Amino acid sequence: MSLHPSLQTYADAWAHAVEAISELVTPLAEGEWNQPTPCPGWSVRDIVSHVIGLDCEMLGDPRPIHTLPRDLYHVKTEGQRYMEMQVDVRRHHTAPEMTAELEYTIIRRNRQIRNESRAPETLVRGPLGSEQTLELAMRLRAFDVWVHEQDLRVALRRPGNLDSPGAYVARDLMLHGLGKVVAKKAGAPANSAVVFDVSGPVEFLRTVRVDAEGQGTVDNTPSLGPLVTIATDWETYSRLACGRVTYAAVRDRVKVEGDQELGDAILGNFAVTP
Repeated sequence: MSLHPSLQTYADAWAHAVEAISELVTPLAEGEWNQPTPCPGWSVRDIVSHVIGLDCEMLGDPRPIHTLPRDLYHVKTEGQRYMEMQVDVRRHHTAPEMTAELEYTIIRRNRQIRNESRAPETLVRGPLGSEQTLELAMRLRAFDVWVHEQDLRVALRRPGNLDSPGAYVARDLMLHGLGKVVAKKAGAPANSAVVFDVSGPVEFLRTVRVDAEGQGTVDNTPSLGPLVTIATDWETYSRLACGRVTYAAVRDRVKVEGDQELGDAILGNFAVTP
């Protein structure tokens, strides 16, 4: 038995992104690990700690027994507390300790994936004691690691890999949440359509159609009379969708045609990640 074909895309995307992270951080001097990133409260070290920690959980390692400090301003929800545990426990690790653990975790995960014979629908452990299918877990891992690779690239001023395998996994996952953004969060009216025209390394045209019941669905056929057309580049789109920037900060890189008020509401509620 070997890895199920439907999982291979996610395995390849994860491997590409995590190796890129390793290449980015291995040469860093000790002080560079403390640089802030687009993730509130997280440094370069913290993002690498998060990547290591979640891959260790995919390996089935026990979670660390650790008490979080009470003064972490960016930790507000139970989900954030869960994620912060793997980060805070490594906050005093040196650069060599971080790179060594990252490298060892990548080796272990590569071996696990190489020997993975379970079906995609197999239930595995998820965050906060939840269960999710193996396919969803691997898709989310590929997405998460690519997004954090991009966070590190922004922090270190080393742009790249905007069209890597992980970028396409991220695009599909972001598009999955777009119907809810338009119909529910922004309150687009029933029987309307909103078009997204994205250019750059990953380009696409998608229409969100809101039906009579107010449900939004995404398709790739153009609309003849959209209420709003939103055009931007892929990097801006992905950073907005991941909550890394506000619409106000990138307004000059986004073009809104049609109902300006609805366009502003959509772009002001654009993040699809927690």
